[in-house]
Amino acid sequence: MVEVTGSGYANRCLSEDEIRGLLAGAIDSWDLTGRRVLFVIPDGTRTAPLPLMFRLLHEQLSGVVARMDFIVALGTHALMTDAAINHMLGISDHERTTRYADVGIFNHRWDLPDTFVTLGAISEAETAELSEGRLSIEVPVRVNRLVLEYERVIVCGPVFPHEIVGFSGGNKYFFPGVGGPEVIDFTHWLGALETSYRLIGTGRNPVREAIERAASLIPTPTMAMCMVVVDEGLAGLFLGPVRRAWVRGVEALGAGARAVCGAPVPAGAVDGAHHVRRPVDRRQGHVQGGAGGD
Repeated sequence: MVEVTGSGYANRCLSEDEIRGLLAGAIDSWDLTGRRVLFVIPDGTRTAPLPLMFRLLHEQLSGVVARMDFIVALGTHALMTDAAINHMLGISDHERTTRYADVGIFNHRWDLPDTFVTLGAISEAETAELSEGRLSIEVPVRVNRLVLEYERVIVCGPVFPHEIVGFSGGNKYFFPGVGGPEVIDFTHWLGALETSYRLIGTGRNPVREAIERAASLIPTPTMAMCMVVVDEGLAGLFLGPVRRAWVRGVEALGAGARAVCGAPVPAGAVDGAHHVRRPVDRRQGHVQGGAGGD
């Protein structure tokens, strides 16, 4: 079993050398050599040190993997222009066509029906159980077909309190990030029924469990690099199987890793492996204009 690795601090951010070392250790244990690897990253509405992560990942994987590409998990947010993507990743137009010419960077084309492939469905019985009988429908599970065209898929993004799913990050990068409209619609209706007050800051809730159920149908091996972000730095970085790495990020966030660099500490501490009591800051993760990607 692949273990979760990583580190987090309550009084400082990780240094670049520490981040580089954590990435190197994970990459060495993930059997990526000679494989086609797809990274799933947030769009410009999320805060994360993507320029640093993009540069370090390319530094460590270029020439080692058969292919490394990135897909922007838009959910149903507006498509990003090439200029916006380059800015988000901290690269110039020239660098994208020279130094990073071996990297493909794609928008999740949620607007095109041919983008998706069907993996299965969340059954009527399962949706009834998740919603305590309020929604009893079969939900087809569709995902961007690129997820099936690589040998490894790695989520790389932050963990924040979120008003619909409790905390962003982890498998939320697949649903709604690069998922089809059916799971997006179901989870948002379920979130509306549960209410934001009950959901935000909880690590285990019906919406998150629906996302985890959908993600369990992905046949490609998946991993995650879950970031605890403070301003433009990292208070924590946890790497491993998606759900377990995400749990470590949630625990670090709830335990006060966001206290570093002058950021506020959420009220309440971790209460078990999957639940964090209500945090103060309810603005994180709130994005208007479509279903968020992470």
